Amino acid sequence: MQEQYRTLAGEGVHESEINRSRFICALAPVATEEEAQEFVARIRREHPTATHNCFAYVVGADASVQKASDDGEPGGTAGVPMLQMLLRREMRYVAAVVTRYYGGVKLGAGGLIRAYGGVVGEALDALGTVTRHRYRIATVTVDHQRAGKLQNDLRATGRSVREVSYGAAVSIEIGLPDADVTQFTAWLADVTAGTAGLELGGEAYGDA
Repeated sequence: MQEQYRTLAGEGVHESEINRSRFICALAPVATEEEAQEFVARIRREHPTATHNCFAYVVGADASVQKASDDGEPGGTAGVPMLQMLLRREMRYVAAVVTRYYGGVKLGAGGLIRAYGGVVGEALDALGTVTRHRYRIATVTVDHQRAGKLQNDLRATGRSVREVSYGAAVSIEIGLPDADVTQFTAWLADVTAGTAGLELGGEAYGDA
């Protein structure tokens, strides 16, 4: 698994005008290829009279799914430069659709490549990105008496508390980077006087 990847902070739109053509870049975080395709279809429905609705998307922390479409622009002048911009910025789980309304001035192949790639880069800058880190899901089990203070201590040390469940004991699910397991185990034993249990689970990505 990748140690980390970058994705979008949220969905949004950024528009540029180049030689009287409008280039509207819509970006969205997507979890699957199906979500990416649904996003592309939705943007196309929103701009039925546009000259072109070109798209690119990257799915998978290792960029295992990559697709691009020129949607009628000369081959390799739209979708590919959009995809290359996403990959150059190390973006994952993201879909981009650039809608073009032709303004009467031809840009030429080089101009199109710069326009489509450039508007995606501008949109990423405008909308903002977040980095997701690989971590291990860990469950801390502690008695009710210590649970409240332990949750506060976890948050104070920057741990992301994912879930808390109450039973005979209190289970607190956290995200723990692999490199921190040994240090965290020692810290947990110290702050709970050795009374807490720690169970390591599977791996996921998040802000932990």
